[in-house]
Amino acid sequence: MIAANNVTLRIGKKALFEDVNIKFTEGNCYGLIGANGAGKSTFLKILSGQLETTSGDITITPGQRLSFLQQDHFKYDAYPVLDTVIMGNKRLYEIMKEKEAIYAKEDFSDEDGIRASELEGEFAEMNGWEAESDAAQLLNGLGIETEIHYAIMGDLTGSQKVKVLLAQALFGNPDILLLDEPTNHLDLNAIEWLEEFLINFENTVIVVSHDRYFLNKVCTHTADIDYGKIQLYAGNYDFWYESSQLLIKQMKEANRKKEEKIKELQEFISRFSANASKSKQATSRKRALEKIQLDEMRPSSRKYPYIDFRPNREIGNEVLMVEGLSKTVDGVKVLDNLTFTLGREDKVAFVGGNEQAKTVLFKILMGEMEPDEGTYKWGVTTSQSYFPKDNTLEFDNDLTIADWLTQYSEIKDATYVRGFLGRMLFPGEDGVKKVRILSGGEKVRCLLSKMMISGANVLLFDEPTNHLDMESITALNNGMIKFPGVILFASHDHQIVQTTANRIMEIMPNGILIDKITTYDEYLESDEMAKKRQSVYTMTEEDN
Repeated sequence: MIAANNVTLRIGKKALFEDVNIKFTEGNCYGLIGANGAGKSTFLKILSGQLETTSGDITITPGQRLSFLQQDHFKYDAYPVLDTVIMGNKRLYEIMKEKEAIYAKEDFSDEDGIRASELEGEFAEMNGWEAESDAAQLLNGLGIETEIHYAIMGDLTGSQKVKVLLAQALFGNPDILLLDEPTNHLDLNAIEWLEEFLINFENTVIVVSHDRYFLNKVCTHTADIDYGKIQLYAGNYDFWYESSQLLIKQMKEANRKKEEKIKELQEFISRFSANASKSKQATSRKRALEKIQLDEMRPSSRKYPYIDFRPNREIGNEVLMVEGLSKTVDGVKVLDNLTFTLGREDKVAFVGGNEQAKTVLFKILMGEMEPDEGTYKWGVTTSQSYFPKDNTLEFDNDLTIADWLTQYSEIKDATYVRGFLGRMLFPGEDGVKKVRILSGGEKVRCLLSKMMISGANVLLFDEPTNHLDMESITALNNGMIKFPGVILFASHDHQIVQTTANRIMEIMPNGILIDKITTYDEYLESDEMAKKRQSVYTMTEEDN
């Protein structure tokens, strides 16, 4: 059990949290939610002891071990991968290193023997002999191949480091597990593995995530941060949303009835207060009026952008023809003879762990990269707008937000352009901010504004939810569902894939394409697809 007792945190004059009291108990998984800037990550740092409170304290059941997902991806660059995972249990790792140092001594003394015996006993009690195999099992589950287990962390890619640090947090069955955005940079297979791990985890979990499907799968409770307070709900994210909306509706209805009663009492008092025969009744109603108090309807700190992609022209029957497309990057064949045709009603999700292949395909289709072999042809009625995974070049300039968006608009009117920025939560004064200094989430909202103002009838998205908060993801999801044109997209957000796509394409590790007209959930459940995918992955491993 871990609890916050009258916790207040002030940053300058602002109170980020004030007199927060909440208890997280064993056997439950708590989803910590709130708008961007509400303090979700900060609260996890308070719980983990990384950040001191202004007042109040955190209590943990004596003897329980707390583990949290490290955010510094360079902290362990000098260490082997397996060692990094085992460091998740600090005491066990200390024992291992002390044992190694003792056994490495040339002049092994009696005292060393006694100390080694003590350490061996403690090591056995902590299941130390299974440490490496347990660490390897976690790494394999998250998609880190066995040959990488003995590599140095500094030689790994960014996404591989994230997986290793996640395995570190999960290692050794911690009593309390704190996870800040654990699904970031994970492919859908790794996310599915993590979901199962947490569902079967019997201790306390507190997780921050922008993945609604993930929260719905793993969470037994939802802790909502709003205006410096934390309200606890029993149930997952969808249950919280329905409960919070119902509560608002009930408060509005109760206030409406109270307002009607107030008006009725005021009319009676005004009409009969001067009437001697009715004076007692008027006085009684004055007392009743004084007792009526409207429920405070404090607006939420959450803000939802308005995302609406409207094509300027209707799309024809011929959308895209891809024939024999192949591409090798750094000696690895990422696309191998890809052939497919898109129709006017297709919304295609590119799924699977081959991240590079998706990005390369999108760049080829947008003319940013040439294929080695094959051709592609867009229909004459199509116009495309593209959301790249790496947006660095888009914002490597000194333009203001308003000027940056104006360059992509056929209508150069400032009011027209600012209308699109306003929809994406950029108020008037934000229009003069330089795009170079924008946060990750602000840059994503700018790109979505660009796509809306383009009027394109074909949209390509390469991981658009990175850096977005829950409210923006929900708005984007709704905008993609409503869009009447064609969409090609890659996303780790299960809910977006399931609710948007009517066609699933998976580019296998050997560059071959699996193409299926179905929903994502049906695709995952398909025995035929599972066998087909497994055979391709097996052949790839044998080739390596």
